[in-house]
Amino acid sequence: MNPSIRGAISALLLAACAANGHAAEWKFAFGPGKAPAGYTPVDAVYSTARGYGLEPGGRPDGVHPYYFSVDLPEGNYTVTVTLGDDKAATTTTVKSELRRLMLENVATRPGETVTKTFTVNVRTPKIPTGGEVKLKAPRETVEEAWNWDPRLTLEINGAHPAVRTIAIAPAHVPTLYLLGDSTVCDQPAEPYNSWGQMLPRFFKPGIAVANHGESGETYRDSLARRRLDKIVSGMQPGDTLLMQFGHNDQKQIKDGKGGPFTTYKAEIKAHVDAVRAHGGLPVIVSSMERRGFDADGHVIPSLKDYAEAARQSAQELNVPFIDLNAMSKVFYEALGPEGSKAAFAAPAPGRLDNTHHDSYGSYELAKAVVLGLRQARVPAAGFIVDDFAFDPAHPDPVAAFAVPPSPHHTVERPLGDEEHK
Repeated sequence: MNPSIRGAISALLLAACAANGHAAEWKFAFGPGKAPAGYTPVDAVYSTARGYGLEPGGRPDGVHPYYFSVDLPEGNYTVTVTLGDDKAATTTTVKSELRRLMLENVATRPGETVTKTFTVNVRTPKIPTGGEVKLKAPRETVEEAWNWDPRLTLEINGAHPAVRTIAIAPAHVPTLYLLGDSTVCDQPAEPYNSWGQMLPRFFKPGIAVANHGESGETYRDSLARRRLDKIVSGMQPGDTLLMQFGHNDQKQIKDGKGGPFTTYKAEIKAHVDAVRAHGGLPVIVSSMERRGFDADGHVIPSLKDYAEAARQSAQELNVPFIDLNAMSKVFYEALGPEGSKAAFAAPAPGRLDNTHHDSYGSYELAKAVVLGLRQARVPAAGFIVDDFAFDPAHPDPVAAFAVPPSPHHTVERPLGDEEHK
């Protein structure tokens, strides 16, 4: 069946259920034993005819990571998972779509079951008001296709992953939208990662994180590729947009097409105006620094003007501001010139990317963003997990970081920003 037809049918079924006062719900069982009443057993590879199943290359064997996909209409969903094994201790991590961290190392004892709930966002390129997002091919149409297809994909990972059941239901909740470059977007493969991918882990159920960032982009690209149009087309009062660009905007100076205190600020204003016009709350985030130290162990500023322009824009437009640039410098300096290497991606032996982060670095930067939301008293901060705490001057020890890596690996550097010289 054609994917667009299948998606339309799913949307009609969902609307029919809502009209009849019944919430649509999808329930799946992964064993062991007979599936509970009302649950569909999952024992086959995904097919378009079936509309759900395991992605090729992995099965629920309690040892290796695997992926499960189900067709869903665009929107936010509450996902409830029951974890545990009758005979063994388990540790399960769940990521959604492209490696968005939802549950981190949930442990169960032999014979114990634990139920956890999180909120996810599913989207397609289509813009309800007309047209669609201008995706980059093949990056977004192939490597990042899971971010844009009409289905939810869950990565089940961990030392002994054990999912017994998954239940999915539509969720009418606030959305926390993200817009930015390669340091924000959902990177498709290890060792690259972004703070946008780690952010969902630090929020309770009841708010959905929708990451619309993309590698190599600027505020200008957001407008030209209609990413902002896509976001505001679905924005509701109470929704929030976090915006962080800067790394790639620097190239506009070299090309003679703009600068931080002219075009950059004007493009920020265009985003702020559009979000406000649709009832949302815009939040400006300054870009984190690149890794580079002087002889005294201080971070060499490479984005100073853009960080200042972002700050000025927030003040002039009266919107919340998160100074990730300042917090990143404190974070890197706390680790030191050598220790900070552990926060950046190393795609191959002897190669260190001093702009893009690995899972540890992005996890810590996500905590910095969460701290910024709390300090700025953004309403979305009301959904921060109860045990959250972070001080960029005292980051989590590298040795204690234990989020399991995803199966896919790449040596290809994300699009856009060149290493700062």
